[in-house]
Amino acid sequence: MPEISAIPDPQRAGVRMQWGVRICLRDGIHLNATLYLPRHHHATPAPAIFTLTPYTGQAFHDRALYFAAHGYPFLTVDVRGRGNSEGAFRPLIQEAQDGYDVVEWLALQPYCNGQVAMWGGSYAGYDQWATAKERPPHLATIVPAASAYVGIDFPMRNNISFPYLMQWLTLVAGRTLQDRIFWSNDRFWRDRYRRWLESGEPFKELDTFLGNPSPIFREWIAHPYLDTYWDRYNPTADEYAMLSLPILTITGTYDADQPGALAHYCAHLTHSSEESRARHYLVIGPWDHAGTRTPQLEFCGINAGPESLLDLDKLHLEWYAWTLQGAPKPKFLKKPVAYYVLGTNKWRYADTLRKVTAEYRRFYLDSTGCASAVVSAGTLGDEPGSGPSDHYVYDPRDVRIAEAEATLTDPLALRPTFPTDNVRDQGHVLANEGHQLLYHSAPFGHDAEISGYFRLSAWIAIDQPDTDFRASVYEIDLNGGSVLLTTDCIRARYREGLRKPQLIGTTDSLRYDFERFTFVSRQIRKGSRLRLLIGPINSIYFEKNYNSGGIVAEETINDARSVTVRLFHDKTYPSVLEVPFGQSEG
Repeated sequence: MPEISAIPDPQRAGVRMQWGVRICLRDGIHLNATLYLPRHHHATPAPAIFTLTPYTGQAFHDRALYFAAHGYPFLTVDVRGRGNSEGAFRPLIQEAQDGYDVVEWLALQPYCNGQVAMWGGSYAGYDQWATAKERPPHLATIVPAASAYVGIDFPMRNNISFPYLMQWLTLVAGRTLQDRIFWSNDRFWRDRYRRWLESGEPFKELDTFLGNPSPIFREWIAHPYLDTYWDRYNPTADEYAMLSLPILTITGTYDADQPGALAHYCAHLTHSSEESRARHYLVIGPWDHAGTRTPQLEFCGINAGPESLLDLDKLHLEWYAWTLQGAPKPKFLKKPVAYYVLGTNKWRYADTLRKVTAEYRRFYLDSTGCASAVVSAGTLGDEPGSGPSDHYVYDPRDVRIAEAEATLTDPLALRPTFPTDNVRDQGHVLANEGHQLLYHSAPFGHDAEISGYFRLSAWIAIDQPDTDFRASVYEIDLNGGSVLLTTDCIRARYREGLRKPQLIGTTDSLRYDFERFTFVSRQIRKGSRLRLLIGPINSIYFEKNYNSGGIVAEETINDARSVTVRLFHDKTYPSVLEVPFGQSEG
């Protein structure tokens, strides 16, 4: 079994810590940093590493000790307006120019040899991309883990927001970390989300409802779909094209920011030169969000297998040694893409992310016209369906699910909120019976690897101008046990694109293409089946769409309209799930 690197004793390692280092930015604002210096920093300047964080530098004390003990000066830097840094905190948008200034300041320090690298995940993964797009001359490499792509997976996914925004904004409220509140007993936040849903109040008032009025929340909510406001946070096509430094992207199959991490990865490979593409490596592990920094054998109800415990600290060290000091390439990076197949306890490799998938097979939806319960589910078959359409009725005024969700974990969450989420929990599927559609494949005749992105084309008719859909795919084993594989969602008004809001003005069937499922890699066992679930988003964990066609964040329960959703699956309107089979099937 691989061993995770032990955090060294700073006395034995000879690490010196300097508190309260002041970094002057171009506008005169000073950021606060804690500096960790290796034993021999006076004799030979070395490449320096830093992380830029809103969670205050003390959160990464152990990581700083680790890298300093291995010869790299390391700084934990509080972002503007947080911790002991000066200025006002405006999440995400401020980090590009500030990151540039930190790189260039650090390159001039006597312990640094002029080469600067970055480390970090989540917010600190995003700000690596934000810094890199400014192209500071001394930035030598980035290793973004679980990096958000602003507007794609945070603070909304597919233009659908979630109450978690206010939980996170509370975490970073003020200058000190509100971690005890953020990680409060699960019921604390679930109960508040439940009371908000049951109140029928508009989503834009959520900050006040939760007791933390937030101008940032209001600003974000005022931009409900992708536009130039969100574009300014992320690299442009030209900025991706200009990036020539080596990059190691890290994410997980159950990482809440996987869509963002892979959006950055794919955008860079799409727009960059062949030479730059060859210097960008990708690791997709069997991890949740936190596991992209510290892998755990068990998470979300899954036991990933001992080989899943990749020593990411060691991989970082080997990456920095290769890209900054001319050492050999890390042995783990056998090809540009490394991914772990759950159920096999094996890592696999591919030349590109696309080549992870060997082929797509079509599974056509069909039923006898009643697919709203597990025992009467429709089918996923080899030929286009011939049965009558299925339907469900969704009334936004029905908030009975809130009571169940306040006690259940949420395996369907598109952005997991709590670390106890269990992808094996079927409570939500059973609680929503009669208000969703389910389809099952035949049992698999042999083990098969499913690796890549699912795609779903569904012919749907609605009788209101808008509503939200959620599609989820599961493995159902021989004993009826369930494992969530992947999810996607569509708000009907964005059927034609995330930048093109257009209300539905017809009751005719229209094709909805679910093309933003999360990446999955899992071996499906002989005898298991696939389950496809399509239903409304009626949850304490998501912004409530009352189906009226107005500004969603401003709607209340008084605007609610019941919607009838019909899904067609015949030769004229063939609804189909495309399943990505991996390289090792058979």
